[in-house]
Amino acid sequence: MASNASHVSARATWSWRLSDRILERDEPLAVGIVNVTSDSMYEGARSETPEQAVVDGRALVEAGFEMLDVGAVAARSGPPVPEAEEIAALVPAIEGLAELGVPVSVDSFVPEVARRALQAGAVAINDIGGGSEQMFDLAAESGCGLVLMHIEGPPRTERPTRRYDDVVEHLFAWFSDRLEAALARGVAAEQIAVDPGLDFDLTVEDGLRVLARLDELRALGRPLYVSLSRKDFLGAVLAGSWERRAPAGEREWGTAAAAALAVSAGADILRLHDPSALQAVRIAARIEGARDGDAS
Repeated sequence: MASNASHVSARATWSWRLSDRILERDEPLAVGIVNVTSDSMYEGARSETPEQAVVDGRALVEAGFEMLDVGAVAARSGPPVPEAEEIAALVPAIEGLAELGVPVSVDSFVPEVARRALQAGAVAINDIGGGSEQMFDLAAESGCGLVLMHIEGPPRTERPTRRYDDVVEHLFAWFSDRLEAALARGVAAEQIAVDPGLDFDLTVEDGLRVLARLDELRALGRPLYVSLSRKDFLGAVLAGSWERRAPAGEREWGTAAAAALAVSAGADILRLHDPSALQAVRIAARIEGARDGDAS
């Protein structure tokens, strides 16, 4: 029996300015992760040299990823990494990856590192520092894309667990303030995507609530950038405990499930390690399209 119930899709056309180009889509974008590191949380994504990073990035593009995000400093807590060391790893990797024909973003919260990455061919900054005046000025000057991630303090620093009365309401207010600050420094709204910062200053329960209610953040008017791949909160769910959380290497299918549900909830851009999660994103998007009468 046919249903007469109407359906309102979470999927909508979105656009994101990346330096000399504008992405305009009505389907999610999968961003492949390239780490020019030896200590990133997931052993399977450690490209220890710039040369290996280019090889690994090419494999992601061949698997179907349409953008690459390149970092050279692990996001986990730890001592500062010298700018020169980060630049030395990033610049040659980005120069090689920029030749693959897909947009490349730099994962760094250090303005000078980001500047050098843009000069090497990156077209966006993925700033896990939550945005600083210097980073906003760089984005305004260059016209690059800017991923603005929620965080309540300096990156790579341990902090007490925060508690929110309503985590989604808190994120909405926080992003509203940061967007206003970015615009005041000359960044165009079309340059910005927003990332709720799963695992950063969010508990396991917070992360699950955010993913379940992603659609409420759409009123910010910017693409929703979701970085959930192999995150600790997934490991905690899989093991039933934060203390005994499953290691990153055992979170592939949890990531795929979360990615598919995030697409259904309204995620526009998903930062991922694995082709399996890319498949999940594609299938979820096609199901959403079929529900809306467009399965082409």
